[in-house]
Amino acid sequence: MSNSSPFFPDTMMAVVTTGTGGYDKLSYQPVPTPVPGTGEVLLRVRAAGMNNTEINTRLGWYSSSVTDSTDTTSTDGERADGGWNNATPFPFIQGTDCCGEVVAAGPEAKTAIGTRVLVRACMRERGFDHMDNIWMGSDFDGAFAQYVKVPASEVFPVSCGWSDAELATIPCAYGTAENMVHRAGVGAGHRVLIPGASGGVGSALVQLVKRRGAEAIAITSASKRDTLMDVGADKVLLRDDDLLAELGEQSVDVVIDNVAGAGFGTLLKLLRRGGRYASSGAIAGPIVDLDMRDMYLKDIRLIGCTAWDEPVFPNLVGYIERGEIKPLLAQTFPLRDIAHAQEVFQQKGHVGKFVLIPPE
Repeated sequence: MSNSSPFFPDTMMAVVTTGTGGYDKLSYQPVPTPVPGTGEVLLRVRAAGMNNTEINTRLGWYSSSVTDSTDTTSTDGERADGGWNNATPFPFIQGTDCCGEVVAAGPEAKTAIGTRVLVRACMRERGFDHMDNIWMGSDFDGAFAQYVKVPASEVFPVSCGWSDAELATIPCAYGTAENMVHRAGVGAGHRVLIPGASGGVGSALVQLVKRRGAEAIAITSASKRDTLMDVGADKVLLRDDDLLAELGEQSVDVVIDNVAGAGFGTLLKLLRRGGRYASSGAIAGPIVDLDMRDMYLKDIRLIGCTAWDEPVFPNLVGYIERGEIKPLLAQTFPLRDIAHAQEVFQQKGHVGKFVLIPPE
């Protein structure tokens, strides 16, 4: 098909990430508008959420050579293995979260033109019987652009009164959070500890744990305590608190942790016999001290979570449409101001998500 259409031009503006390094690796420039192939749709990006993962990929933090926290990772040097699935396809367009409008469809793509959709960013190309996965904005071009093409099977219409920016807070953070809640088997009456609760995933976890009837214990900074209580946390502890003194050994059923770092060992001591520890990140540092006795003597399950399970994204759409969760939109920025947005993001003074808005 040709791009000569009143709905979209031959070129578009996008943020191209050119390699690992500092903000100078983010180039706002014109690029060809993608053309949808068989089974694909073209979306006009109405809003694109921003995540730790885009910054981490630019820094090359996923490289095995990096052992420090995301806040202290150096911007010096190229890291060829710094992507989620080994090599990152530089130069490419990042952007894992997309609220978009379908403007064109390739052969065999059934989604109606004009539909407002969310994109399931974690895609299981071989089906849900296999753990292999690829991610929009990490393994192929994403939503930091005016347009993006994706498989029609990965777009989900959403009927609600939320704004485009509010919807763009959902896919990566809430998908990641719901996947961990699902894998850990969180249910009514469980006591769940959530370190790093003020971030996009953490604040989503508070809501998703509560909607399943579990108790949510959040860990955050003092300035964010009230916001997390408003979201639904039953108890809020501070990062410097002595967790063993505050909660006691074997006091929680589930820990859902994207922080890791030096506090990892304590989290296992807090788990009851048969408890579950789930994680999809390690912002305080990926290398941890594990006392194997804490794990095997208490029959603890360690659950790594990257590939989203089949129910996860349909669940989220249902929660939105039934009003069971709410968006936490911290701030919006024009797409061209991505470097400034990431700089503010790294100050960690917000609760919820930052969202980038492409030009019309």
